[in-house]
Amino acid sequence: MAKKGQTFNNYSDEFKLKAVMKYVNGSKSYKVLAEELGIRNCSQLKVWVRKWKQGVPFDERKGVSNPLKGRPRTKFKSVEEERDYLKAQVEYLKKQYPNLVKEDMTFPEE
Repeated sequence: MAKKGQTFNNYSDEFKLKAVMKYVNGSKSYKVLAEELGIRNCSQLKVWVRKWKQGVPFDERKGVSNPLKGRPRTKFKSVEEERDYLKAQVEYLKKQYPNLVKEDMTFPEE
């Protein structure tokens, strides 16, 4: 998982292919070659080599419009229609989980 403030390196496909070819055609270890090329971790080079051997593209996410996009949002004709929809959701959840509903939600008088 990414840590707060962490920066990511983006490498071009040409750079990845050159790095893989240097490893495959050379006699250097992953670690030595990664240090020479300025790759942060040698395991990244291992992943590129494995993908190259399997014939898989280096970045499989390319072409995906947005991986975080979920189902389309519900469109409402008016604010009142949206309010009624949300009220119905709240009532449904209250029936499903009655132990989560608080008895008295008023504030004490001063």
